[in-house]
Amino acid sequence: MSQLPSRTNERTLRHEVWRRYDGNDWNAFDSLPPSIRQRVAQHSYDAWSVNVLMLWRHYKRSYGRTARAEKALIRYLDYCERLERDVFATRYVEQYGMPLPHLAAEGTVQR
Repeated sequence: MSQLPSRTNERTLRHEVWRRYDGNDWNAFDSLPPSIRQRVAQHSYDAWSVNVLMLWRHYKRSYGRTARAEKALIRYLDYCERLERDVFATRYVEQYGMPLPHLAAEGTVQR
């Protein structure tokens, strides 16, 4: 029996860490405030715009559509980026027995 082609070209371990929600990524991206769109575009990995839009809706319910809500979501996206980098770094050590070169060199995230 043949397997259907994957709907994504994702080849990392992100699926072990996060759940990706279905939806139109471009429409979701366009629905975000400009500051959030900028942060998503700068994310070191694909931040999955549909997921970010779901988070934005949650933050709007909590804070209203305010600069405070936008800043809170950006802080959360930064946190998620750090978590994801830590997962990749841990897996790298497990596979290769040495620190992820970028972290060993104390490199910063390129934006």
